Amino acid sequence: MTMRTTRKTVTFTRPFHLCGIDGLQPAGAYDVDTDEELIEDLSFAAWRRVATMIHLRRAGVTQVYRIDPVHLDASLLRDAGMTVLPPGNDSQAAESGRRT
Repeated sequence: MTMRTTRKTVTFTRPFHLCGIDGLQPAGAYDVDTDEELIEDLSFAAWRRVATMIHLRRAGVTQVYRIDPVHLDASLLRDAGMTVLPPGNDSQAAESGRRT
């Protein structure tokens, strides 16, 4: 099976928390790796995400943690000052905004 890893850097301007990682992490730039596998037997190239990891430096040692990319995106949105709604609550929020 063919695999690929892509790396991006995300930046938090404020301390943040990610599910599955103890404690509040300091603001800063963090490397995030995404592992994907090629979906075979298709007439076009398609990739499926199989893992997302963030690199955290603690006491001079880099540790790699597997994370949920949805939680990472939500943390980045919160850091940017945007409201994050739980999945499935978009229509409820719109309705409650109309009721006055």
